[in-house]
Amino acid sequence: MAKVSIYTISTCPMCRKTKEYFRSRGIPFDFIDFDLASESEQNKIASEMMKGTGDIGFPFVRIGDVVVIGFNPERFEQLLKSENFEPATSQA
Repeated sequence: MAKVSIYTISTCPMCRKTKEYFRSRGIPFDFIDFDLASESEQNKIASEMMKGTGDIGFPFVRIGDVVVIGFNPERFEQLLKSENFEPATSQA
């Protein structure tokens, strides 16, 4: 199963909606609030974002090797189906 990783801004409403989208479907994910991360971590994240997409935007969602910038539930659903994601049996 492909991994879901999300970079967010702690005060961003669309970032909160994105995390809720995955939680409500039982899809496990890792996330980092960019604005609360250390400067060195922010630099690393920004570099990764630019390398992968040439852009910095939030939420930044990686599903497997595919990046989606912004809250885009239709695209999330498409990618999750293509990766054969199954909801987690329990949530933390």
